[in-house]
Amino acid sequence: MENDAIDRETAAAQLAALRSDREALADRVVQPWWYDVALGLLLFGFLASYALDSLWVTFPALLLFGAGLGALVSTYRRRTGLWLDTPPRVMAAWGAFVLVVLVPAFVLAVGFDQHWVMVPAGAVLGLAAGLLSRVYGRRWAAELRSGGGL
Repeated sequence: MENDAIDRETAAAQLAALRSDREALADRVVQPWWYDVALGLLLFGFLASYALDSLWVTFPALLLFGAGLGALVSTYRRRTGLWLDTPPRVMAAWGAFVLVVLVPAFVLAVGFDQHWVMVPAGAVLGLAAGLLSRVYGRRWAAELRSGGGL
């Protein structure tokens, strides 16, 4: 009978340790606010650079965008020790949204010489990327706290 009590106590202690570790992980995976802001600004800057209709501006903006994304990923991985693969359904929804915004913007910019439309398109997508990052990070943390996972 005592062995059962000891085993139950050990099991209860192990479960408490697992809950504590899951809580700590959930706290760690939520990126700081500046991460989402930087992500949105990087995307906005790159897309808005198309408004100037110059490869001398767009190419450096592309390099800065890539370096910035690399720095964000590296910082997140270093801070948390992991990386979340986004589910295909989320990526499909994001891709559809990007197409809905960018196709008309590119048609106006290239077909009708209205390059200024890339600034609001970049603002919409930059804001959406930052918000999606924030919401998805918080949702993942909530799933971890509840014992599930995305």
